[in-house]
Amino acid sequence: MKFARLGPPGEERAVVLVEDVAHTLDGVAADLDAAFWESDGPGRVRAALAAGRLERLPGADELRIGAPVARPGAIYCIGMNYAAHAAESGAEPPAQPVVFLKVPNSVAGPDDEVTIPRGSEKTDWEVELGIVIGTRASYLDSPEEGLAHVGGFVLANDLSERAFQLEVSGGQWSKGKIAAGFTPLGPWLVTADEVAPDQLGLRSWVNGEVRQNSSSADMIFGVGEIVHHLSQYAVLDPGDVILTGTPQGVALSGRFPYLAPDDVVEVEIDGLGRQRQRMRAWEGGK
Repeated sequence: MKFARLGPPGEERAVVLVEDVAHTLDGVAADLDAAFWESDGPGRVRAALAAGRLERLPGADELRIGAPVARPGAIYCIGMNYAAHAAESGAEPPAQPVVFLKVPNSVAGPDDEVTIPRGSEKTDWEVELGIVIGTRASYLDSPEEGLAHVGGFVLANDLSERAFQLEVSGGQWSKGKIAAGFTPLGPWLVTADEVAPDQLGLRSWVNGEVRQNSSSADMIFGVGEIVHHLSQYAVLDPGDVILTGTPQGVALSGRFPYLAPDDVVEVEIDGLGRQRQRMRAWEGGK
C-alpha cells in the first residue's frame, strides 16, 4: 500500500493512495504516526478498503504534499554506506555502520522550499532510501529479523551543510544535518511488502543536470543489516526513520558546486516517487 499526508503544514490529512486516488483514513487512523504502526495501521486500512469504508478526499490533487511520516521520534542516519561515495569523501569504506542522528523538526514535505542556513557556503544534496520502522526492535538476532521490523520505505533528501558537518563539527556530524527543512521525505510511503529495497535506482539532479545515478544494490550494509545493527544500541520505535546513505555524485566530491539560492534540487527512487526543492536564501529571523 501507498500512504501520504496532504494539506498545509501542521494540518495534513493522512490518506491511502489507490491507483493514485487519495482516500482519507478518517475513522481508521488519525495520522501516519507511531500509533498508526503500533495498532497495525496498514492491516486496518486494508480491511477498511475492502469494506468500502474509505472515502475519496475531495481536491486532493490541489493540496500540498507533506512528509508521509508524522514527526518521527528519531531519525537515524547511516554515513558512507556506498563505497564510491566514501571514496569521493576521502574515506575508506567503513567496517561497521557509521551512525549519526537528525532531529524531528528537520522533516519537511517533498516539494517544500528549503532555506539555506545562515552563514552556509556548503549546502549539499543526498538522495537516500529511508526505512520506516513498523514494530519495536531491540537486540535483534539477525538481519533477517531486522527486515521483519520494517513497516515501509520512503524517499529522502539528506541535505547537509558540509562546513558545519566537517569543519566545525567537534568530531561528529550532526551540526551539518539538523537545520530546519533538511530532511524532506516523501511524496509517499510504500509498505515493505511492495518494495525490494536492494534493487532500487536512486537519482538526483540540480537545475536539471544529473548528479547521482546509482542503485541500492551498491549499499555496503543492507536494510536488514542496518536495522539489526542499530537495534544493538537503541530501541527502534514504530514510526522511527532510518536514512541508509547516499551514492556518489554530491558536491562534497569537488566535482560540482554547492547549492545556492534559487537552485532546484530533484531526487528520485524507483517506486518511491520524486521530490523537488527550490533553495532560498536565509533572510533573518529565527
